[in-house]
This record gives sequence, structure tokens and C-alpha cells, in this order.
Amino acid sequence: MWLRSFWPAPMAISKSQQAVSCLGAFCGLSFTAWFCHSVLGQASLWLIAPMGASAVLLFAVPSSPLAQPWSILGGCIVSALVGVSCARWLGHAGWVAGLAGGLAIGVMFALRCLHPPGGAVALSAVLAGEPVARLGYHFVVFPVAINAAMMLLIALLFNNLLKRRYPHRPADHHNPHKTADAVPRDRVGFTPDDLDAVLNARGELLDIARDDLEEILRQTEERAYRRRFGEIRCGDIMSTDVLSVSPQTPVSEAWTLLLEHRLNALPVVNQNRQLQGMLNLHDLLATADAHGECEHIMQRNVLTCKGEWPVSYLLESLGSSPEHRMPVLGEDKVLLGIVTQTDLVAALYRTALETRG
Repeated sequence: MWLRSFWPAPMAISKSQQAVSCLGAFCGLSFTAWFCHSVLGQASLWLIAPMGASAVLLFAVPSSPLAQPWSILGGCIVSALVGVSCARWLGHAGWVAGLAGGLAIGVMFALRCLHPPGGAVALSAVLAGEPVARLGYHFVVFPVAINAAMMLLIALLFNNLLKRRYPHRPADHHNPHKTADAVPRDRVGFTPDDLDAVLNARGELLDIARDDLEEILRQTEERAYRRRFGEIRCGDIMSTDVLSVSPQTPVSEAWTLLLEHRLNALPVVNQNRQLQGMLNLHDLLATADAHGECEHIMQRNVLTCKGEWPVSYLLESLGSSPEHRMPVLGEDKVLLGIVTQTDLVAALYRTALETRG
């Protein structure tokens, strides 16, 4: 039984992402080797082995806290400083290499730039022999800092070109209404404070960003909810008799429609019923041109959904944004209906009654 722990767990990563990671590492290492060889020439160390380990982090697990820009730059540079200092003051013995590796980890912890290849950089400064000893503290800049900077540059370009979120930015949980209350989704189930308390109690470093862990747990809750209560689709609860205006509709006419039907917003569609934007009441209140056209004041970036999507998508989107309604679109952005927070609450209430019964 104990030996089973040595067997590797399956990796939940697609074949395409594996190929992308390999391609990224090739691009990063090749460019860094070419650039540093061109700048430093044959007389110097122009590419150090720890960059291979950095490539694994930057291109295979770019969301890892250990792969972020400050981690690679700070981790490599401070580790090189520690390694060179140990070699100059204490020599090149094996125990000095061990001391350099341990001190490098301690400094990286203190500066919040933990980067595993940094340990290898510290050992290289002690054990790599005459070429590094001759460079002294220049080793920190040439090649360590330049290698790290070039690898980071390619990681930024490559990962963002392929729509990977890098650098990894924490999710924004601020209330869109700018009040002190948490967003609705953080008021039920587990809260960010609950997650922080558990992580602090564990007291160990996890190789996953905190906001990624939170999002995984919330999606797990959402999946469990759908399994328990069944799938209600957005198209099941939407309103289909939807009042709308065209981009050329005068603002005064839109204002009259909103007042007459006691609405807070109107979808703006073209002659083919394709959604062009949303006209909100506060847009009308903010404009001074009562004789203008709706297309000049409508909101063009609109949250939308599909009729076949589960309402759990609405729980996330409407619960953490300032919007209180969402257009339901068909093929070619044709407007099929509108789902409001009221529709969502009614559907959840009906589901709860049916489940209880």
C-alpha cells in the first residue's frame, strides 16, 4: 500500500496544452541561448542549466505562484548573490553548496520570490568551477539576470499570445456597487475568509494560486448543485416578449418606453433582431441630449448567455456584476429573450419547493 504513493497521479492536462508547453519551452530556451550567445560571446557562460527548470514552470505551469515574473527574476538573482557570496567567503566544498542552497531558499521565502531553479543557481555559483569563480559577482548579471529576463520576456509574449493568463492576476471580488458588502456569491457557501483560515491552519505552501483554488472549489460546488437539483436552462426561464429599440431610435422615444412599461433597460437590436447593445436607465439619466439616438449612449459590452446554458452561469454572472438582467442570444447574436434576477430567484424557489416535496 505504501509503495503506491510512488506511482505518479494522472495529469489533468490536455494533449494540446502539453504540446503548447513543449513549444513554449523550445521558444524560450532557443531565444535566450541565441540572444545571450550574441551578447556575451563564446568567452563567457551564456546559458546556465537552471533555465531549463525555469522553462518547465514558465511554459508548463504558468499559473503557478512559483512561475510569476517576480519569482523568476527575484529568485534567480538573489540565489546567484547568495551562491557567489558563499563561494567567495567559504570556498567551493560540498557543504558550502548545501549551505548556499538552504540560504537561497530562506532569502527567497523572505522576499516572496520562491523559484525552485534558484536553488540550482546557488549551487552552480559554488560548484561550477573556474569560469564562475572568475566572473565573481558579475555572474549575477551575466548570465543569470540576462537569462532570467529573456526567459521572462518570451513567457510574457508566448503565454499571452495563446490567451493564457500570465502574469497570473488575482480575481477581483470587489462589490461592483462600491459598498462594503461582499459580492452575493461570497455571502453563501464558503467565503474567502473560510479558505484563508484553512490555508493558514495548514501552514504549508501549495503550488496553486489562492484565487485559482477558490475558483476550483466554487465550480465544484456549482457542479454538485446541478447534479442534485437537475439542469434548468436559461431558455427555460427567460422572458420572450421583449421590448427593444433600434440604434436609430430617438432617446426621447426610448425614455417613454421605459416609463410606460416600468423598465430599467432595453436591448438595442438591428433590423435582424441581432443584439447591438443595452440601453440602461442610468444611461438616459446621464445624457443631456434628449434628441440624440440610442446608439450614441447604449452600452456595447454586454454580458449575454445562450438558451441552452445552465442557470448556474447566471448565479455567477448576475451575482458578481452590477447587471440585473442578461440577454439570451441564439445563432448570429439574434435576441431570443431576457433573463432577470427576478426570473432566476423564481426558478430557484420553484426548484427548492419541488425538491422538498
